[in-house]
Amino acid sequence: MAAERVHPHHSPSHHPREDHDQDQDQDQLSTPRPSPPSPEKPIPQPPAGTYVIQIPKDQIYRLPPPENADRLKRLSRPKSSRTCRCCRFFCFTLLTLILLLAIASGIFYLVFRPESPHYSINSISIKPLNLSSSSSRISPQFNISVTANNPNNHIGIYYEKDSSVEAYYQDVILCDGVLPWFYQPKNNVTVFNVDLKGSAIQLTSSVHKQLVAAEKSGTVALKVNLRAPVKIKVGSVKTWTIKVKINCDLTVDKLTSQSKILSKDCDYGVELW
Repeated sequence: MAAERVHPHHSPSHHPREDHDQDQDQDQLSTPRPSPPSPEKPIPQPPAGTYVIQIPKDQIYRLPPPENADRLKRLSRPKSSRTCRCCRFFCFTLLTLILLLAIASGIFYLVFRPESPHYSINSISIKPLNLSSSSSRISPQFNISVTANNPNNHIGIYYEKDSSVEAYYQDVILCDGVLPWFYQPKNNVTVFNVDLKGSAIQLTSSVHKQLVAAEKSGTVALKVNLRAPVKIKVGSVKTWTIKVKINCDLTVDKLTSQSKILSKDCDYGVELW
């Protein structure tokens, strides 16, 4: 029997491309795939009333345009330095004005040598009062002689309207009147009389008794207050209205036309404004 020829067993045909595909599949299985990109974070919405302006990137300047360079310099300066400069300028201006005013006042004083005017009450005449009556109402009438002395060689005084003169006993106004209005030239002494009248002045029983007792003792204390608006004339220039205030404490011996001033003490001041 013939021996059978034994043929070797051949494996299926093997192609290189198929091996390559299989290697790629293996690599894909062994290598993890990248996860898909996560969605971008949501952009927060601006608060209500806010405007969002989008500017193209190519229009954003890192440096300001030339026409805004000066403005940028001004805005970039610290505010505190500007404030300090303003304060320094204000202080310098104020000090300059004070210095100029002091210089002008010194020159004025050296040139004109101003002196305060002097006032005094020379005499007082009183219409007799009927204090013996049971009625406490009186109608006093005073006539006061006042001397105004202007010692200045270069300054005149205008006595304006709306003046007032009041005579008191304690805190009760007995009578009142006004000063004459006139011009007092430089280096002048003027004497004028002032009529004061009161009508049906009501006195309390206590004040009435004290007034009667004072007249009997021969020492009646009175007070006379004068208020006079004046203007000062220096050369051809007149100042604003200045109010002169004169307060005099008088003591008379009796309330008659022959009364005499036993003592007097007068002081005066001015209101510049």
